[in-house]
Amino acid sequence: MKKRKFKISDIIFAVFILLLLIPQTRTPIQVAVNTLKVAVWSPSVEDEENQSEVTPFQYTVIDLQGETQSISVGKGKVTFISYWATWCPPCIAELPGIQELYNEYADQVNFILLTQESPERVQRFINKRGYELPIYIPQMRAPEALQENSIPTNYVIDANGRIIIKETGAADWNSTKVRELLNGLIEK
Repeated sequence: MKKRKFKISDIIFAVFILLLLIPQTRTPIQVAVNTLKVAVWSPSVEDEENQSEVTPFQYTVIDLQGETQSISVGKGKVTFISYWATWCPPCIAELPGIQELYNEYADQVNFILLTQESPERVQRFINKRGYELPIYIPQMRAPEALQENSIPTNYVIDANGRIIIKETGAADWNSTKVRELLNGLIEK
């Protein structure tokens, strides 16, 4: 019987698997892989016949300082809603694009980034990474059209409550396609 010789690719593969098993290295590797996906994956606009609607409502949330707020959704202003978490590699990978989009459209679009984590943990996370995003903890159950069990899940909702984009998984939110869509929705 012939002995199998180890190749350098076998060693690299074994090291990669080992790194995935170590908690301290797993998340950075997963974020890096998802960042590659974000670089090529732009969110898709729902076909008109598949677009659902939410009845305009007030989203009751608590900000990271503990203040209760009520944010309008589907009431005359475009809304971007993101369900995410600090421990979620795809969420971490897409946050830089969301930050860039927020920097450009904060005055024209309602941004609502929702997490179920403690405000202290979220504050440490955003401070460490230098984000300045409107992050909230929901205080109500979302309407049925906005309920999804996967994170990240992001929605772009027009001023009348139509869900124009529903994207589950990491995506490039700072793409030309998304910016053109927002510009068109804001002009309406």
